[in-house]
Amino acid sequence: MDTSHVSALELKHAGIERKLLEEMRRPMPDDAVIQDLKKRKLRIKEEISRH
Repeated sequence: MDTSHVSALELKHAGIERKLLEEMRRPMPDDAVIQDLKKRKLRIKEEISRH
């Protein structure tokens, strides 16, 4: 697989991680948003591991 594609996925993964941490630091974090971000992060991680 193209290393630039994997790099792009890693950047996307890191961006989702930042959003997840920001949401969790809020005074009233939205559990639905947290759950969605975790699922998106996991899908990207799985795709990275396939390559």
